[in-house]
Amino acid sequence: MTVADLHPWKEPPATVVFVGGGPRTAGLLERFAASADELLGGRRVEIHVVDPFPAGGGRIWRREQSRLLWMNSMTSDVTIFTDESVECDGPIVPGPDLATWVAGEGAVILEEAGLEPPGPMDFPPRLVQAEYLAWVWERVVRALPATVVTHPERAVELTADQRVILGSGREIAADAVVLALGYLDRLPTASESAWAAQAADAGLTYIPPGYTADVDLDGLWPQAPVIVRGFGQAFVDLMVLLTEGRGGWYDECDGILSYHPSGDEPILYVGSRRGVPYHSKLGYTVPGTKPVPTRYLTKEALGEGLLDFDCDVAPLIEKELAYAHYRQLFTAHPERTRWPWERFAEALDVWSPGFDAEFEVAVDAAVPDAADRFVRHELDRPLAGRFFEDREGFERFLTELIENDLLRRADPAYSADLAVFNALLSIYSVLSRAITDGQLSDEDRVRRVETEWHGFFSFVASGPPPRRLEELLALHRAGVVRFAGPDLEVAMDNDQFVATSPAVAGEIRARAFVEARLPRPDVLATADPLLRGLLDSGALAADELFAADGTSLGGGQLKADSRCRAIRSDGSTQETLFLLGPSVSGSAGSSGFSRPHFNGPGFRQNDAVARDLLKLLAPTVRKEERHAS
Repeated sequence: MTVADLHPWKEPPATVVFVGGGPRTAGLLERFAASADELLGGRRVEIHVVDPFPAGGGRIWRREQSRLLWMNSMTSDVTIFTDESVECDGPIVPGPDLATWVAGEGAVILEEAGLEPPGPMDFPPRLVQAEYLAWVWERVVRALPATVVTHPERAVELTADQRVILGSGREIAADAVVLALGYLDRLPTASESAWAAQAADAGLTYIPPGYTADVDLDGLWPQAPVIVRGFGQAFVDLMVLLTEGRGGWYDECDGILSYHPSGDEPILYVGSRRGVPYHSKLGYTVPGTKPVPTRYLTKEALGEGLLDFDCDVAPLIEKELAYAHYRQLFTAHPERTRWPWERFAEALDVWSPGFDAEFEVAVDAAVPDAADRFVRHELDRPLAGRFFEDREGFERFLTELIENDLLRRADPAYSADLAVFNALLSIYSVLSRAITDGQLSDEDRVRRVETEWHGFFSFVASGPPPRRLEELLALHRAGVVRFAGPDLEVAMDNDQFVATSPAVAGEIRARAFVEARLPRPDVLATADPLLRGLLDSGALAADELFAADGTSLGGGQLKADSRCRAIRSDGSTQETLFLLGPSVSGSAGSSGFSRPHFNGPGFRQNDAVARDLLKLLAPTVRKEERHAS
């Protein structure tokens, strides 16, 4: 008698293929392991992870990158593991956040890698996160009731009968596939292609949008001017690689940071839409201050059906941010207010942003210091309405602006800024739900949420560590970085690029131009052969987006249902193909790393998908038992 005779229900191993082996896959597999005993029914599983970069860290968090590049989060603000705050159906399986790991068994790993363990309030090098994620990956694999095989190559095709074809020609027949591709490279736009062609003809250097750590910077010559458009994370990485990365160094005397050039640095003229760098990350914490449920921007307030962002959503966001700011100011710093909080809150409750001047009167009366007031448009565009007759005057003004920002973001006396930061996170969660529920038009989603709102969110909440802005000022004092102004326009004049700002007199000429930003997600322009094939065949769907006036907005995100299952071009759902990541509809707020004790949406999404996978793979007899019960 055979084993099959004793267990006629026993099924062959199930095969799952993950395309993309970065942190999202690691987190999802951790949730898979957590619920396997409950849902898998003892079935054997083979897991294949396909990624040309190392599993765990993936492309962004690989070990092979400059140790000068830092994370944009403090050590204490990063975790891969669930904790008691996470609301999900699967069991909570605690694990060390980055700060705990660094102080524990990670200390030896970092020492062996030649890395200094960062403190909990430090912004660690990305290589520290690379080591953490490599350790996380090994722990997750050990916990899985499955065989795990990694394939350090690309997946180039997914057939209709669900065979994943790799670049080497190998084929893997899958029962389920998860595409967790992270940020996608995209083909250049028509404008970018034209820039590249014209620059090549003129012998100029043009670097289009892209991930800075992967960009070839050799064409940026020592001591030559370079026009840079973009003042966010991509610029900060560029600044680091072109200064310290070329042999310069810093020292500090009497609290003033000085930069010593190597002579190999170019001269960077940096501008952007706002013309200012992103706000510094906050340099303090306040016990008990954390994201709280929204007060005005709620599911109930949004109701059902299609929303107009400007009319229905934006005013509620404005009130939400003002409420968070003033509640913290009035309760934590009452000596700087003239009214009781209850009276001010009543005025805020009846405020209609954009239509009610009475609230501004209340603010003037109750909050005497203008530095304690929340005015979103001033926070968002600090240079709006200003004109500078000469560049030197503009640079003095901007230097003072950055210095004041550094002082404020380090001072818990301005803890209302922290409350606004937490409110931004809560607002993102509500917006994500509205997008997933189809309550926003394509135009509003792309222009208002993914462009304007996300830009504001990044500017206020996702800026550089304070030290990076101190370095920026030191580089400016050393003459290595100059400021170009807001609404920067760049044109080509014969054998030079020419940059101008409507807020600053004069022009800047250079033979090199860098677009220091990530390209806007557009899956219809993806360079990934796997996705292009699936889109061309109709196996995946993505809208080509148009504004109300017929203007093309480019491609949108991949379509997935609320359970992250792929939607075909005919509108049907693929039960065995799951989509995760920033290029997928409904991903707002679920990408990036979660903070400990925050109930991050990425955890909830990972848990739900993992449990769906387990139910899909469970033996048929177990499925029937569950259905009968």
